[in-house]
Amino acid sequence: MEGSRPTTPEAPPENLWSSILDSVSSSRSIPSKQVLLLGPASSGKSVLASALLQKPISEESKDETRSDFALGYDWADIRDDGDEDTLARLSVYTVPSDATAYTSLMPHFLPPRASLPHTLVMIVLDWTRPWTFVDNLQTWLKWVEIWAKGDGSRDLDIVREENHDRLQHHLQHYTEPSTDAVPATSNISSNTVLPLGPGTLTHNSAGVPIIVVCTKSDLIDEGNDLVGASSSGMGGMVKGKGGEWEERTDGVMQVLRTICLKYGASLFYTTQQPNTLQVLRQYALHLLFIPPAPSPMASGSEAPAPLRNPFIFHYKPNTLDRDRIVIPAGWDSWGKIGVLREGFEAKVWGEAWEADLDADVIESEDHSGAAKMYKLLVLDQGAKPPPLPPFNAPMPEQAFLAKHYDENAKKPDRDPRGAFRNPTDTAAAGIVGPLGSSSFNLPTVERALSEMEAGMGMASSLNASTTADGARRPSQRAATGANLATHVGRPPSSPTIGTSPSPTGGQTQHEVLQNFFQSLLSSRDRGGTSATPSKSTGPKTNGNTSGTDDPS
Repeated sequence: MEGSRPTTPEAPPENLWSSILDSVSSSRSIPSKQVLLLGPASSGKSVLASALLQKPISEESKDETRSDFALGYDWADIRDDGDEDTLARLSVYTVPSDATAYTSLMPHFLPPRASLPHTLVMIVLDWTRPWTFVDNLQTWLKWVEIWAKGDGSRDLDIVREENHDRLQHHLQHYTEPSTDAVPATSNISSNTVLPLGPGTLTHNSAGVPIIVVCTKSDLIDEGNDLVGASSSGMGGMVKGKGGEWEERTDGVMQVLRTICLKYGASLFYTTQQPNTLQVLRQYALHLLFIPPAPSPMASGSEAPAPLRNPFIFHYKPNTLDRDRIVIPAGWDSWGKIGVLREGFEAKVWGEAWEADLDADVIESEDHSGAAKMYKLLVLDQGAKPPPLPPFNAPMPEQAFLAKHYDENAKKPDRDPRGAFRNPTDTAAAGIVGPLGSSSFNLPTVERALSEMEAGMGMASSLNASTTADGARRPSQRAATGANLATHVGRPPSSPTIGTSPSPTGGQTQHEVLQNFFQSLLSSRDRGGTSATPSKSTGPKTNGNTSGTDDPS
């Protein structure tokens, strides 16, 4: 006996008090559950969030013109029926729209690896815009699949598989609540295991609990005797009068049930009445506390007792009251969907939904997807943007200028410079453009040229008189003066630019103009050299220009 005892006592573990405190805190820790509200703006998400948290709706939430945050958040503690113990802390996240700027924030607040087993997704549809149901479901269900995939790590894949097994186990063991006393454990029977029916849980590989909520369902049969489009959008009929109107609303429900069946989702219709919202809250808590699926390795007496769901859902499915539809996950099937209204083929709609999810399929006239088929069932009564004006392809700039240049060249009256041209001038356009030779026939130009030629003639005559013999007689000086006056008074003998006769010698107009200005420069040079001697021989007495004394 003594030899079997240890000679030395066992050493106590390190940080003994820390391990004790951690074990106690973990045993008393409050589990955290999350609800993710997805849907378009003004679809009633704030009302659902207030109902889930059992908080009054704020005045800001009632204002339809308010601006939503990038991500709404609120929380509340979930207590038991006796309001004694806190069972969980419920957090509600609200995404205002499907814009990438909003949806990209969710992985930072709800990383799928840690939050996937404790998160419920609630997709909100608005019965005032029923033509958007299928498009919104495609958008949000695709996003849920992408969010649940996360970074694709091995740890996340294990969590996804466990979550999928849990949801599948819940669907297979669903039993409809009976009118008898509610059992103390759950409404899940462990004795009967039914295989999943056709079209059930073909998607949602991560096993995310999903609830599709159609809000404002009291407006489906709104009392309105007007024919045409109304607040519910299903225009063209008198609402609440039966007939084709009921057929269409039943067809919408059948389409929604077929899509929900593929994802293992449930379908609820809600109104502003508190009883419909209370039923939705109880079912949401029921899904959040689904116990995990039992391990397949445990069998016989080694199998542990199933965990108890603290929130038992007592309400039966309801497919008749169209303003308070209740279809829990695991109850529905293709056969029950077809019973609602004859002529509906759930298999055809399921295949059409698969075709729409294929990213490689391009919508065409031959492609009959669920979205296209749904548009034939529910006409789009939404506000349409104004049509764009017809596209006007303008003429290229160079072609426009060339066209009008040719037209103006053929019509001289279109050019305002034609008023200054000589009618007898038939010269062609110049080198620099459409300016003809007559474009220089402006009055100011002609006058300037005439004055320049007159000045040149006066200078040449003065030079000739100063170089003459100083002994000329007065008669010769008088003749010289008369000749000078005659020369100054006569018109220029040089050919002007505005005259029509062509220059001699076969010279062009530009050459004539160049020669004219060259002669001006040369004549000024000669005048400057002859001005110096003329000053010394200038007149000394009155009328004496010869520089000698005249005795007479």
